[in-house]
Amino acid sequence: MQTRRFLLLGAVAGVALLLSSCGYNLMQANEEGVNRGWGDLEAQLQRRADLIPNLVATVKGYAAHERETLQAVVDARARVGSIQVTSDIVNDPEKLRAYAAAQGELSQALSRLLVVTENYPSLKADQSFLDLQNQLEGTENRISVARQRYNAAVERFNYSIRAFPNSITNGILLHLQPKQYFAAQPGATEAPKVQFN
Repeated sequence: MQTRRFLLLGAVAGVALLLSSCGYNLMQANEEGVNRGWGDLEAQLQRRADLIPNLVATVKGYAAHERETLQAVVDARARVGSIQVTSDIVNDPEKLRAYAAAQGELSQALSRLLVVTENYPSLKADQSFLDLQNQLEGTENRISVARQRYNAAVERFNYSIRAFPNSITNGILLHLQPKQYFAAQPGATEAPKVQFN
């Protein structure tokens, strides 16, 4: 009887030890880190989208004949806005790629717009334009930092579900799938092409 109790106590202690190092809580925490990182990134992308109408309206007053560039910015912002974004986007690689592609198009259109403004010295001196440009530049920096933090969270999460013994726990209990990185779009390293009329 005493031996049986000792074996049962030993088995319970062994199971407790195994469960304490199985990674279950770590994987849950890392997944929440990915979700938080995505929320931070999404907030900065929304901030940029909110600044664009004011920037376009300010430039439009000075550069009426740059309609093509202005329209490209408006269209790119509309494409970004047309994609239904929910917190589940981090679990859907296709939706995340489409969203990242739309954001990349918007970044390129904004770059072309800012290059076009170089032709308008009075616009470059306009205080409202300068304020908007500074806000947009600050937002672009925040987006870059948020992307890096999101990708770091994805890396931690993906590693945690693949590492031993977490991989066993994940395979048996959680069935978590790797998350997608927010990657640069093809051609992102090329400078935007701008033609002056």
